[in-house]
Amino acid sequence: MAAILRKTPILAGSLHRSFASAAKVAKAKPVKTGSISAVGESIAAKGFLRPHKPYSPPADAAERIRTVAASLQLKSDQLGNLAEKFEFLNACFQELQHGVPNSQVHELRTVSDVIAFYQTSVDTTVPFDALKRIELPENLHIQYEYVRFHPETDTKFDGKTAFPKSSTLVTGLKYRGKYEGHEAKRSWP
Repeated sequence: MAAILRKTPILAGSLHRSFASAAKVAKAKPVKTGSISAVGESIAAKGFLRPHKPYSPPADAAERIRTVAASLQLKSDQLGNLAEKFEFLNACFQELQHGVPNSQVHELRTVSDVIAFYQTSVDTTVPFDALKRIELPENLHIQYEYVRFHPETDTKFDGKTAFPKSSTLVTGLKYRGKYEGHEAKRSWP
């Protein structure tokens, strides 16, 4: 097993060199993502629909966390002992009803890091829904509830379509109940 572990980086390095030029390999630098703000920016850049619950921090979040730290009699600002860290984060969860995701637990090394985490709001709004809240320019209009063509329910063109051999398929589970699909008749098998 140890021999396999030693050979893996060499194999990965040779694969990397075979697909990338030597100049790009030499210039590549590791990106540090050790802070909570970097994680927030990373999540914002990757997209939406993350499995996080929305959270808006209370005004006295820092005071409540310091009170929890004092009640547990933490020896220092550092959270070095894993049992102590678990007990502290669990008490913070009970106090504020907002848990730390597993992917961020290792970043919380001090009480100050925990305070910064609990003072950061979590917005789970999809960017398309966020457009509904902002004021758009007069020449821009977004149709949030669009209309899908179906020959049986169409009243504008009496069920005649501009694309007679094209079917309207509803593939998403979310919209199957909302929109009805239509399979066009074909003149050949």
